[in-house]
Amino acid sequence: MTVPRPQRALGTVIGSAVGDALGGPFEFGPEGVFSARFPAGPGSPENEMCGGGGWDAGEATDDTQMAVIVAESLLDRGGLDPADLFARFQRWAAADPKDIGLQTEDVLANGHPWDLAAAIHFQVTGRAAGNGSLMRAATSAVYFAPHGTEVTMDAARRIAALTHGDRAAWEGTAVLHELVRRALNGADPVAGLPDVVGLVHPDHRDRYATVLAADWHPDHATEFNGAVWPCLGSAVWALRTTGSYEDALRAAIDLGGDTDTVAAVTGALAGAVYGAEAIPRRWTDPLHVPLPGFDDRVLRLPELTELTRRLTASSPA
Repeated sequence: MTVPRPQRALGTVIGSAVGDALGGPFEFGPEGVFSARFPAGPGSPENEMCGGGGWDAGEATDDTQMAVIVAESLLDRGGLDPADLFARFQRWAAADPKDIGLQTEDVLANGHPWDLAAAIHFQVTGRAAGNGSLMRAATSAVYFAPHGTEVTMDAARRIAALTHGDRAAWEGTAVLHELVRRALNGADPVAGLPDVVGLVHPDHRDRYATVLAADWHPDHATEFNGAVWPCLGSAVWALRTTGSYEDALRAAIDLGGDTDTVAAVTGALAGAVYGAEAIPRRWTDPLHVPLPGFDDRVLRLPELTELTRRLTASSPA
């Protein structure tokens, strides 16, 4: 059955948020814990959206919180306004969210202006290839998708660069944007990987070609999956080796490690492929996204659905 584009767009945003909330309680755990607790198939003793590790059942982490902030900046400003988006990130970070990446926190609090903060952090530390720009990309991928490959990949790079000075993070986020764009158009994003890898900056192309290759497995990763390369590679692997949204998420979380972000990226891709109707209601019903620093709002499925509708109805300036 053909999945309508609006359902694919909604699947991207909701799918990423669900993956984030589902994976959060298992973050930094070992492999296989999710399926050991919740075996596949009927008769599972409780809902897998279990909470734990400081998270309430169905509570999304910083991954989705930042994705919502990206969406609201794009909509309010009629396109990408980097200074506005950076200021919103700072407002959120100052409101003491439950979780925030160390690199992102330092960039947002180091006192440098929006167009220098990430570059200076990278210059000082030499490390800025975490997956923190990848995790928040679902909403921007949906927003820019109708405007073609060049626009969507350029926007991904510019948004990533606000917090990540290493171009590796820009390129990974650009790849994710383009894979979502292709899926929203009804194409198989996995089949298009060779072409997409060819669009990666030459300095980073070989590394992405490795983790996105058909024979790559997360066990082959040379870094923790909190880094951008294995995180994206693991999400693509989970999509490639399964046949449903639910199975893709299960495979992603069972990898262990940075489970919320790997599952958020997997959820965006699988949601774009299979559509929102493929996401189990037992996962979407408890889903909620607190938004520290923004009037203590909490977004649930209706609000996320409306946010996605607005993203798909708007055009970049």
